[in-house]
Formats: sequence, structure tokens, C-alpha cells
Amino acid sequence: MNLPLQRVLGRFLSVTGLGWLPLRVRRGFTSGAWWSLYPWTSYWRGTYEPAVQAALVRFGDIRGWSCWDLGAHFGFYSIGLAQRVGPNGEVAAFEPNPLSFRRLAYHRRLNRLSWLKIYAAAASDQTGRLELYTYGDLNSTTTHLPYDGETRTNVCAPVAVPALRLDELVANHDLRPPEFVKIDVEGHGHRALAGMKEVVRSKRPILLAALHSPQEADGIFGILKPLGYASRPLGEFAATDATRIGRDILFTPPA
Repeated sequence: MNLPLQRVLGRFLSVTGLGWLPLRVRRGFTSGAWWSLYPWTSYWRGTYEPAVQAALVRFGDIRGWSCWDLGAHFGFYSIGLAQRVGPNGEVAAFEPNPLSFRRLAYHRRLNRLSWLKIYAAAASDQTGRLELYTYGDLNSTTTHLPYDGETRTNVCAPVAVPALRLDELVANHDLRPPEFVKIDVEGHGHRALAGMKEVVRSKRPILLAALHSPQEADGIFGILKPLGYASRPLGEFAATDATRIGRDILFTPPA
């Protein structure tokens, strides 16, 4: 399909509401779940991030686990994890973008996953309010909390969003400590991890982090290496300082 036709079709599906029509995810980690037709059709086609999906499948039987999804977007991994942990498990999904959260909430309802907890908030090293930089497009997958050193201008079109320290949620018994955490928060991962350091130290979960900036990478490695975590990049490459940015890194605790 050529690009102009694709844009026209996308606009039609958005304006008419047909993009919300439910259908099943064809294959992959979230196979069989109910999903919405449009946008990001790679989700329901099962072709989204194949290396990440394969890594999660290799966890095997995770029934009863507690899992956290930081930067859940529409909930592709949140839904898949909730399916696999079952009603005796717990999944917590965090998504500060209001449009993405709306779709996440819809997918949760479609699949009747009462043990999937959803938070319209960013995971961070502080509780309060932060700004989400949208650059005028909330439909983008790259809306983000400010990168270290990023200049705030009117072009950023910031939106105020809640922020949470996850250590506080565990201390208040709002969440179970996790066996697994996925972090994909566009450069804010080191801040999110700093806000859950006590849980990481005590529980030693498996973590999967997408790295978007040198500061984020240095911060995450700086917290996890002293705890004895090993790191392995997903895909066929070496996790050197030069290649780890833009990659998904699996962090496993010492045996």
C-alpha cells in the first residue's frame, strides 16, 4: 500500500471509530488476546519486536508471577503477561500518555483481566507531577518525560502527568513486588529504576530495559551492576557502550 493511501485509510479508521473494532492477536507472546484494529497493526499481527517477544516466551511457565510494565503504551506486553500469569498473578501497567492509556484500558476491558492493574502515570524517582513532552502529537510512540539536558520550549507542547515511585506502592501494599519488570520509557528508565531500588535490592527481579540515551544506560547499569546483575542484549550484536543505545537489554540477577 502506498503512503498517501495508507494515510487516507488511517484517517478514515480514526474518524469513523472503526479502528476500535476488536480482533484476535494472530501469533506471538500475546497470541489469542482481543485487540483493536488500528493503529499499530503490528501488535495484532504479532510482528512487533520479535526479539523481545521471543525472550518473554522463553520465561516458560510464569503463572502466579507479579510483573510490571513501565511504558505500557497500548498494553501489548501487559495483556500478554496478564494472560500468562493468570488470576493468581498480578500485572501492573504504567502509561502516562492519556491517549495511549485510553487504548490500554480498552484492551484490559476487552480481555476481562481484572488482575491487570493500570496506572495513568509515569514511573519515576519522585511522586508528584511531571511534564510529558508531546511535540504536538499525542498519537506518537515517542512522547516522553524530558531527557537529561533537553531544553523546554513551546514546541515541546508539554502535558502535565502524574508520577509515582514504585517503592512507595509496594510499601503501601498497593502492589506485589515483581518477579519481572519491563522498562521502555524513552530515556527515563534510570529515573524509574531509582524509584524502585529498594524493591530491586530485596526481590531481585528479572528486568528488560530499552535504552534510549547514554544517561539512561549509565544510570540503569550503575544501579544493577553492583547488585550482581548480568546483562545480555537481545538480537545478534555485542552489548558494548557503542551499541547498547537503541537496544533491548535483558538483566538477570545472580543465581
